Formats: sequence, C-alpha cells, structure tokens
Amino acid sequence: MAAKSPLLLIAAGGTGGHMFPAQALAEAMVRKGWRVRLSTDARGARYAGGFPHVVQVRQVSSATFARGGALARAAVPFRIAGGILKAVFSMLADRPRVVVGFGGYPTIPALSAAWLLRVPRMIHEQNGVLGRVNRIFAPRVEAIACGTWPTTLPEGVKGVHTGNPVRRAVRDRAGAAYIPPGDYPMSLVVIGGSQGARILSDVVPAALAALPEGLRANIRVAHQARDEDLTRVTEAYEAAGIRAEVLPFFPDIPRRFSEAQLVISRSGASSVADIAIIGRPSILIPFAAATGDHQTANARGLVDAQAAILIPESALDARALAGQIASILTQPDAAEMMARGALSYARPDACDRLVEMVEGLALGAGGRLNSEAET
Repeated sequence: MAAKSPLLLIAAGGTGGHMFPAQALAEAMVRKGWRVRLSTDARGARYAGGFPHVVQVRQVSSATFARGGALARAAVPFRIAGGILKAVFSMLADRPRVVVGFGGYPTIPALSAAWLLRVPRMIHEQNGVLGRVNRIFAPRVEAIACGTWPTTLPEGVKGVHTGNPVRRAVRDRAGAAYIPPGDYPMSLVVIGGSQGARILSDVVPAALAALPEGLRANIRVAHQARDEDLTRVTEAYEAAGIRAEVLPFFPDIPRRFSEAQLVISRSGASSVADIAIIGRPSILIPFAAATGDHQTANARGLVDAQAAILIPESALDARALAGQIASILTQPDAAEMMARGALSYARPDACDRLVEMVEGLALGAGGRLNSEAET
C-alpha cells in the first residue's frame, strides 16, 4: 500500500473576486502537503496562472439562467446535470477529503456532487451578502466562512468570520510603510474590479483635472480601464497634463497599492481586503447594481474604521470626487490616520482561519490529515 496526500477540491467562479481568495487557500494547502484541484470555467482559468503550478485545473461548462436567449436558458438544466454527473465520477475515482466553494455558477457541479456523495463541504462568501449560488448551498454545507462581517445569512444558518484571504503577493506587502501625501510626485491607483468600471473612467479623469494646478502637477495615476475606454481615458489625462498609465489589467496591483498615497476603487471584497492588508486610504464607489447592494456592505468596515470615504454612484460627480481627493492629499496627518485605520480593519490571519476550518472538516470525517491509504 502506498500513501498519497489528501485532496482538496476548490471550486470557484470566473471573476477575480472568487478566484483570488481561492488562490490564497490553494497556496496555503499546498504548503501543508495537500493535493489541490481547482474546478472553474473558462473565465476563471484566466486567473489560474497565479495558482501554484502543482494545482490541477479542470474546466467545467458554466451555465447561468441570466445570459443567452430562450434556447440557451432552456439548455441550462441539462448542462448543469451533465456537469454534476462528471463531477460525481471524478470524485468516485479520486475522492476529495474536503470540497470548498468560493461562489459563482461553476461551483454548482462540485458542491452538488459533494452533497450527493456526502463529501465534507463548505463555502466561503467574500461579500456581506451571499451570492446566488452560495445562498442555495448555505443550508447544504457543514460550514460557512464569511469574508465580510456581518454577512447576511439565511435564517437558521450560522457563519464563521474568517475574513477574506489574500494572495501571497498581497501578504508580502502587508503593512508596507505608508508615505503621507506631500509636495512630491504622489501615486494614485484607480481600479474598478477585475473588469474595470466605466463610471470611474468617466468621472476620475475629470475630477483630477479639476484639482488645483499645484496639486495636480504632483499626481501620477495608474488607472485600470476597459479596452473600449482606454483611448478616451488616456486622452483625458493627457489633456489635463496628468501623468497616467492606463491599462485594462495590472498584474502588479499589490506593488502599486503599496506605493500609493490614495486608492480609488470599487468595493469588491477582494479589493477591500487588499487595501486593508496593505493599509491605504481609499475612496470607495460601490457598484450600484451589485446583488443585494453587497458592495456597500463590503465598504462599511473600512468606512467605520475611518479608513475610507464612501461615495454612492448616485452622488458621484467630478466636483464631489475632486473635493474628497483634495481633502486627503492636502492633509497628510489625516491620510496617515486613514492608513492606520485600514490596517486595524484587516484580517491578516484570514487564510490561517480558513485552513483551520478545512482541516477541521477533514478530521471530522475521520482519518489522518497527512495521508490516506491507496491500494
């Protein structure tokens, strides 16, 4: 008989908000000697390059009733059933010790198969309001880890506040020394989540252009924009005489956050966690159409810690934003207090808490953690 390491199956949907905390858990479990498999869709596979190379990535067909025509929606139940069947056979061939879902439609096959086979399972919800899929599975898992607290949960369902785990690249910048604003070239990072945000591309360049000339001359910007907005955003900064790097994706966001005097961002759960762990003042503009207004819920912790200014989309215009930017960049002591407030809200041990929950489920299922019998 040979021994093989226990298997953790991670299922995550195809956005950075789901994939980044999943990556953090994968990194930690690989270091602890576990085998890790990732189940995601084609969109999620784009983020898989950051996972440890030993993590096996399996793509599943993602199916949602929210997109496509009538024929496509009619086929959704059959695609889901086919995905569940494949997941069942996969688990029978190589049974996971634990299955963890991070939300999104691609998690349905893995969590459903785990429920059918009675494999220990849990979900991690990044936001202050459960996503659609996590809401379905919340009564059908043994544990719920909550990244944002409090998290609105179904009646009778309890969660554990772990915080949102962040990638190693973010942890390596945790608590990086903050240089308060002053009379020198200052860095601003503008990020609208993994897909960018059109409203930030509309308003932020105009807001920065409205700043007093002396302040504006000291600003350099890294602005994440959608492909279709790149040209006009770049031209807007050029017209205002502002040095700006405008790209659809920045692979080095942790470094840029650590060098920034101010972050202007949507309040997706991963963005909030990154800002808190690194410790930076921020202006947060929640996505108004987010399910259950969960981005406003995500922002509350940093706002309550006096680390962030929240501007609802309905109140966002260039003049209002310019005033808030100026209030931070012209008050170095207040900016430094905001940076400290962000650190006070951070949960740097979030990944450790999540690992403890995974290992607790594995132990609860019986057997040792370090190996399992293989004939």
